[in-house]
Amino acid sequence: MDGSPILILLNMAAAAALLIWAVRLVRTGFERAFGDQLRRWLRRSTSNRVMSAATGAVAAVLMQSSTAVAMLLAGFMSAGAIGAAAGLAIILGADLGSAIVVQILSSRIALLTPLLLLVGVIFFLRSSRRDLRQIGRILIGLALIFLSLDLIRETSQPLASSGGAKAAMLYLASDPISSFLLAAVFAWLVHSSVAAVLLFATLAQQGLLPLPAACAMVLGANLGGSVIAFVLTLSARVSVRRVVWANLALRGGGAALALLVLSRFDVAGLVPGASTAQQTLNVHLFFNLALLVVGLPLVGVLMSFFTNLLPDPSEAGGDGSKRSALDHGVQNQPRRAFACAQRELVEMANRIENMLREAFGLFDVYDEATRERLRADMKDIARMSLDLRVYLSGIRSDDPDEDTGTRAFDLSGVAVNLEAGADVIARKIAELARRKSEEHQNFSEQGWRELSDFHDSVLRNVQQGITVLMSEDVGLARELVEQKERIRDQEQVLERRHLKRLRQGLAESIETSAMHLELLRALKMLNTSFAMIAYPLLEQEGELLESRLAGS
Repeated sequence: MDGSPILILLNMAAAAALLIWAVRLVRTGFERAFGDQLRRWLRRSTSNRVMSAATGAVAAVLMQSSTAVAMLLAGFMSAGAIGAAAGLAIILGADLGSAIVVQILSSRIALLTPLLLLVGVIFFLRSSRRDLRQIGRILIGLALIFLSLDLIRETSQPLASSGGAKAAMLYLASDPISSFLLAAVFAWLVHSSVAAVLLFATLAQQGLLPLPAACAMVLGANLGGSVIAFVLTLSARVSVRRVVWANLALRGGGAALALLVLSRFDVAGLVPGASTAQQTLNVHLFFNLALLVVGLPLVGVLMSFFTNLLPDPSEAGGDGSKRSALDHGVQNQPRRAFACAQRELVEMANRIENMLREAFGLFDVYDEATRERLRADMKDIARMSLDLRVYLSGIRSDDPDEDTGTRAFDLSGVAVNLEAGADVIARKIAELARRKSEEHQNFSEQGWRELSDFHDSVLRNVQQGITVLMSEDVGLARELVEQKERIRDQEQVLERRHLKRLRQGLAESIETSAMHLELLRALKMLNTSFAMIAYPLLEQEGELLESRLAGS
């Protein structure tokens, strides 16, 4: 490819951007198509550390990202479904899984690019089934990854003979610390160590990156990859942060130590591989494999250390009171006033999410103090809802042509639905847990597994509802409404399965039949409360036909 250096660099940047977006496309496709199944499998596969690590590795291969696995894991750990040691083992396995992904994407599977693109487009455009459309998205993403790598190779060829480029790369080879830090920042900025490592390996293959610089940058990408989850979970529960911090210490500290070894002893050339690119990829794979082998036996010790470093927050002063986001001084400025109302709604929704986690935990270990706290939270949310509605009714604009009533009505409706959701948790779900404890009843093994899976699906939609509330993303809002229909269908399937167990005469199913069905319906009602967040946004964008989604 001929052209000016600026044009060459612009084309390389565009190809790199396509690579980053394609990796994200594959990940979101897997999340949307198989997110629920993956969450269930992840929650169940924690019987021992080796199994946990294997689960994390497979999950990262499927989702093309160890960070995505860490985010899934955060939800389970917040709910107490996965312990700290198992959580760290899963993340270490996920780190290895992301290295395996890079190996796969660099293989001769790229020869299938035309077929992947053709089949993916057909699935995405012609199929009416949501799961097949997402499979099409995955295939398109894979094809675009291979195309972007080909583009990077093609556009970088003229740079291989450029004196300036060679001088820059030689400098990186002579300054491994700069290479390491530059790669760490890049991986964090693009939020994908997979995309970063693929880019560095491709540049090495073209002769632009000497092997020492490429190895240093791969290790830097590992540091950047561990920083991504660290930043994303800064506001998460302390149980989640302990695991993420431990992974940062292991992966980031291990990368720095490996860099020291590579730079001091000049052993990069000893790494097996038929080409510089393959050697670069093997450094990434061997590093994460060594990290797993060394770190897995130490997860217990590490988690003890980080438990002492990050102790549980004190319960003192937890009266549930929060500072309101409602600023009465800006009610004559609709844009600012509605932003305040939106922040208050997000706070309400976050508290309801925590209520759901705590309430479902009561079915395992019942605690009256937790139930009373849920009732207090419900009263707080009812008060917040009333205050918010009064606040919205007082928003006025100096512009007589500005319509503030519609927006105020929509946000008031969201507040009412969230209040109803809190009521379902405190009055219905927590009460069912109390009955189960007092009557010394137990769900059947299969029944409890189904209820737990259904709870996971609803919790995921609650989290997506909060995201829609914050971002006002029309695509996510549409998906949230689609999930409402899926939850309804899932509830009907689970009811039929339960009735089938009743016909088989299973004693545990008979004893807890009413409780089982009531819990299913309560969770469906809660899901509906959060799905309603999407309706005003979709109606505003013309995405609704009466009460149904517009045709896809």
